[in-house]
Amino acid sequence: MKHFLYRLLITSLAVLFVAKLLPGIEVTSLPGLVLAALILGLLNAFLRPLMVILTLPLTVFSLGLFIFIINGIILYLTSAIVSGFEISSIWVAIFASILISIVSSIMNWLAKG
Repeated sequence: MKHFLYRLLITSLAVLFVAKLLPGIEVTSLPGLVLAALILGLLNAFLRPLMVILTLPLTVFSLGLFIFIINGIILYLTSAIVSGFEISSIWVAIFASILISIVSSIMNWLAKG
């Protein structure tokens, strides 16, 4: 449970940071932010592996770059599900997913150090 809450906090902070940094992403409430981080984690745990398997030939052909598209789709889907978390376009979602991955990786690295 402690690890789950830690991951939820890191993801929430990463999403908030990227929302402040990148135009096209809007977080209007704290519960919306936490719910977005929770839904994002659930979709990454259950839907993302299925999407990776289904698009494996395309991912291999693009030398792995299609994973960025999958991550953006997951983030855009999260914004469609959660009220209080809005993303203006799929391209913003793709770029935001890259930034969220980088920010959360740095935050995890700093927390362990």
